[in-house]
Amino acid sequence: MSNNDDIRYCHRCSYVFLKFILFAYSIIFWLIGGFILAIGIYAEVERQRYKTLDGVFLAPAIILILLGIVMFIVSFIGVLASLRDNLTLLKVFMYTLALCLILELLGGILALVFRNQTVGLLNKNIRKGIVNYYDDLDFKNIMDFVQKKFKCCGGQEYKDWSVNMYHNCSAPGPLACGVPYTCCVTTKPNEVANTLCGYKVLEKERLDLLDVIHIRGCTDAFFIWLMDNYKTMAGLLLGILLPQFFGVIVSWLYITRVEDAISAFGHYTDGLLQSNATERATKKQGRVSKWFKCMPEID
Repeated sequence: MSNNDDIRYCHRCSYVFLKFILFAYSIIFWLIGGFILAIGIYAEVERQRYKTLDGVFLAPAIILILLGIVMFIVSFIGVLASLRDNLTLLKVFMYTLALCLILELLGGILALVFRNQTVGLLNKNIRKGIVNYYDDLDFKNIMDFVQKKFKCCGGQEYKDWSVNMYHNCSAPGPLACGVPYTCCVTTKPNEVANTLCGYKVLEKERLDLLDVIHIRGCTDAFFIWLMDNYKTMAGLLLGILLPQFFGVIVSWLYITRVEDAISAFGHYTDGLLQSNATERATKKQGRVSKWFKCMPEID
């Protein structure tokens, strides 16, 4: 296959160009994965320090740690594969990226097809989180942010707060039959709400509370926000999916180039995954070896 006409798929993309692109792509996401992992570990240390509950919701720190580990390991495989030209590692890297991409697309499609079930599951988990609102610092911070940002209260509606032991109408204390101050309507920018502005609102009807608290549930408010900002969300989705698709394509093209090189110049031995690999004699590989010291030997 020494004839250029026999080279498959990407005649204009040279071996060196594809190698550099794949290496740069992998190293960037390897560093990003390491950064996310470091943030997750720091956040988890802080979370353990305050002894928050695990709850039904996965703590954001745990999610960051898992995401960081996956990105770090997969990207490291890509870095190693691009340096060593190891076909096994290259294919593992490509198939892993493709699998992640397919799972993300499948998850999004299923969430849209079964929208009512998705919303119901989300409301159920929010109510479970509300039960431990004052004990789970992670959930409390997230819920407070969501209620302020989207001007909403509770999951499905503001009466979801009755499941909390402090806000239930049968509870003693000033919080009974009330909602957190983050549910309250504010009339001025950066206005600090009275912490007891939601006092006894669970005893009243929705129409009586229009000027007191946000009566809309946060799940409905969030989906309305998504519809109003569909361009931003489309850009965000493309920003997540396109880099993975780009990685799959570059990996695939580079694999074909390595296979073409093997077919054209003979069998190669990497030895990276061989535990009993013996020390190999240095072989002349031309000027390319000055740039890629870890290139596999070509016999």
